[in-house]
Amino acid sequence: MELYFRKLGSGSPLVILHGLYGSSDNWYTIGRALADQHEIFIPDHRNHGNSPHSPDHDYIVLSDDLNDFFLLHNLERAVILGHSMGGKTALAFGLKFPEKVEKMIVVDISPFGYDETSAPEVVSHEKIMRSLMSLRPESLKGRQEADDRLKKQISSEPVRHFLLKNLKRNNEGVFYWTINLPVLQQHLPDIYATILPSDNKLKADIPVFPLLFIKGENSGYLRNEEFDNIRHFFPHADLAEIPGAGHWVHAEQPDLFLKVIRNFISKQS
Repeated sequence: MELYFRKLGSGSPLVILHGLYGSSDNWYTIGRALADQHEIFIPDHRNHGNSPHSPDHDYIVLSDDLNDFFLLHNLERAVILGHSMGGKTALAFGLKFPEKVEKMIVVDISPFGYDETSAPEVVSHEKIMRSLMSLRPESLKGRQEADDRLKKQISSEPVRHFLLKNLKRNNEGVFYWTINLPVLQQHLPDIYATILPSDNKLKADIPVFPLLFIKGENSGYLRNEEFDNIRHFFPHADLAEIPGAGHWVHAEQPDLFLKVIRNFISKQS
């Protein structure tokens, strides 16, 4: 699948992968800040943004999409920065194509799966999907109406505004979703799933490349107590915590986030 992407700057390549409900637009500011030293590629995942829709959505196809992206743009190796679903995609790609990873930064997500019955993050996404599916964009007269309707289910104004970036108008002025909501809702279990091998591979079989996990201090997506288990599979991995940030670390603490990224990329392996 040929993905839509944004390209900035020049230098060594750095690929940025957005998370669920996101797009390349959400990472343009971070990309622009890093474009002084890197050639930045920010693709839209399938079923997001301006990329094609597909009935398939799991880490097998997402990581294969990324490999196709590398081949199409003649990227032999790159630094890969992935947030949430994009972080799991990066890890899945790294397990299959480690020779193409110069360094990897995984932002606020664990490589493990979530328990659908108990994890608050899972309940939140189920609720978000139901809320967006019930909005019926073709009936909307304007964005304020969309926000007012969504407010009944989702109280957080920043989260609503982030989600409503996926609401666009066609040439006739009718609203539509750029994200493929029915498919994403159907594949939520695949999005929650682990990217680690199911055959209990020994950690010696896991590829080694410089790897940094970044977590938001106030986020529950990547918990400190999980990191010992993460190091069982990725013993070379480092962890950085960004104070005062939740799941959307790059938007909540951009200066600290950029400082951590630059330090990791510039550090000699």
